[in-house]
Amino acid sequence: MKKYQLSFAQINVLDKCIAEVIFDNGIDVSIEMMEEIEAVACGIFNDDFGVIVNKIYPYTYCPGATLILGSMERMKAIASINYSQEGAEITQDIVNKRRTDRLNIKPFNGLELGRQQAIDWLLNELMIY
Repeated sequence: MKKYQLSFAQINVLDKCIAEVIFDNGIDVSIEMMEEIEAVACGIFNDDFGVIVNKIYPYTYCPGATLILGSMERMKAIASINYSQEGAEITQDIVNKRRTDRLNIKPFNGLELGRQQAIDWLLNELMIY
């Protein structure tokens, strides 16, 4: 597994079409951070891809970051793995705010083997078997 360490997050390449993002504890994700992740992801993948946002640590998004989340052209789906009710509520809030954008995001429970379920769902969304 290839890993990329940013100053605020780690990106793990799990498959030829899936990246996992793990943000550092307690950060406030900014627009600039989202743009940096986009630059790294677009450098990794040549074709359509999916992203797992693995919320191991608590963090927040600045309002602008939630508006550009999922806007990468080749990113087709986002799986959000949540370990707390607060994490699940943040994911649902983003889904609600971006409903008109038809953001393809699905939450998973990290305490119930959510990571493997997220990988399987992304592979299905990307039609990779």
